[in-house]
Amino acid sequence: MNENQFKVEKSQLVITRVLDAPRELVFKVWSEKEHLKNWWGPTGLELKVESLDFRPGGKFHYSMSSPEGFEMWGLFVYGEIVEPEKIEFVNSFSDKDGNITSSPFPETWPWPLEVHNILTLEEHDGKTTLTLRGNPINATKEEIKSYEAGHESMKQGFGGTFKQLEEYLAKVSL
Repeated sequence: MNENQFKVEKSQLVITRVLDAPRELVFKVWSEKEHLKNWWGPTGLELKVESLDFRPGGKFHYSMSSPEGFEMWGLFVYGEIVEPEKIEFVNSFSDKDGNITSSPFPETWPWPLEVHNILTLEEHDGKTTLTLRGNPINATKEEIKSYEAGHESMKQGFGGTFKQLEEYLAKVSL
């Protein structure tokens, strides 16, 4: 079992996970529609990829739905991409048309509209250390405070997502 490390630097959430897979494969499953749909998102939700344009300035637009029928939409806008080392993106909640929207969870209000993320991948002896750093941008003090208060919830969510990633990586190859 791989260990997760969670570290908070001011309002930034830092998540580290060691994956038993080569860096090129980990990068591939982050960058291709046919892979992302199999592991991205909270445990128990079905992911549908509306579109994926994996390039700087491109977008990943998706929906997630629960077995009870609750649906929410998300959006990544990609920044710098350095294959197979780094993926930078801003993620947001969105509507079905890809417009940025507020969080669908009123208990987290006010949630930042945009979170800047930098994913880095480092390979050592055939294993990949994934580090994800996320920080709200263009946010009010209230939104930043909400984001900081949500760190525990985000740790749980990303823990489940990265467990799904780990399980998926065990089934695929380059």
